[in-house]
Amino acid sequence: MAKKSFTETIKRGFFDLFIVWKDEFKNVITDAGVLIFFLVAPLGYPLLYCCIYDNEVAKEVPMVVVDHSNSSRSREFTRLCDASRDVRVVGRCANMSEAEAAMKEKKAYGIMLIPDDFDKKIVRGEKSNVLLYSSMSSLLYYKAFLSTLTEVSFEMNEDIQISRMAALSDRQQEVEVTPIEYEHVNYFNPQGGFASFLIPAVLVLIIQQTLLMGISLLVGAARDRNTFRNLVPIQNHYRGTFRIVFGKTFCYLTFYAIVSVYLLWVVPRLFSLPQMGDRMTVALFMLPFLLSCIFFSMTLSAFVRDRESSFVIFIFLSLILLFASGVSWPASAVPWYWKVFSYVFPSTFGIHGFVKMNTMGSTLHDVEFEYIALWILTFIYFILACLVYRWQIIRSERIYQQSIERER
Repeated sequence: MAKKSFTETIKRGFFDLFIVWKDEFKNVITDAGVLIFFLVAPLGYPLLYCCIYDNEVAKEVPMVVVDHSNSSRSREFTRLCDASRDVRVVGRCANMSEAEAAMKEKKAYGIMLIPDDFDKKIVRGEKSNVLLYSSMSSLLYYKAFLSTLTEVSFEMNEDIQISRMAALSDRQQEVEVTPIEYEHVNYFNPQGGFASFLIPAVLVLIIQQTLLMGISLLVGAARDRNTFRNLVPIQNHYRGTFRIVFGKTFCYLTFYAIVSVYLLWVVPRLFSLPQMGDRMTVALFMLPFLLSCIFFSMTLSAFVRDRESSFVIFIFLSLILLFASGVSWPASAVPWYWKVFSYVFPSTFGIHGFVKMNTMGSTLHDVEFEYIALWILTFIYFILACLVYRWQIIRSERIYQQSIERER
């Protein structure tokens, strides 16, 4: 008899779990606002973001030249800068006032000033300077100007040194000019592109934020449908805490298993972003990330009283979390209290782990710290979600009993 009772309990538990999954799935597909966050935003926003940053580096950035030297060497320096990939000389100005006017009118974003003693100092064997003024409205402009002028100056330095070693052989000239050969290699981002290092982090953050917003909308809608604005309807309290939490979790996993494949594999492939990670390894890493995001969202959304408040509370966090993760801003420059704050969110560990695996080819062992941290967050937020929903069930029961007593 006891065995039969236990079997019936298991069957009833799975049946209730399926009912919760079905009801939540119905709520998702019938709510236009939730579908926007669960499907439309994850599918469309990455495409928009990648299209904007498809040109990963700034090329042919306009620059004006103020050449007070007006010598063959200064003209050669200007010509080499103009022939580079990153800089385009759009004009030559007579003085700095004219060049500054061109920058104010956005005709150029940089000024190269060649002093009048540029050629004279080189002839005398002294060090000569070239001044660069750059608009800091974008660091990409400054990077393009600085790297180009540096490379051109190195090239001209070699030519000048070789011209003074006419008595030496070609091999001796090569050794004298470049005694140590060097090669600049950008690991994991060969072209030094903006999208290659930023978009993978944004894709992971999109998963967390859309889950948080979508679940919050569902909670706000559930409260609006109930007379007493309860998260858990009175007639559903018999299903139990674990059945409600697991039923909703499986529903959200149903959607985001597909969304994650699209975001983390399809989008990077469409835009030729780095993909060095093993797919199975990434999938194993994403499992605790999705679970922790779901339980985290369920915990926070329980405090949402209506649909609109979720936008005010959570949407501003996206930019903060992106900076605090240490991807778009160096982690060494982030204050310790912001780092501690970021550890509360699964996206911090998810971003670091995914970037290491996808962009750098790390294994699961290499991201052991992030992997364990995500499982810890999964456990913590699962307990908190169960406590929150248990509290809501008890509250529903209390309200139900009070309503019966009033009717009497």
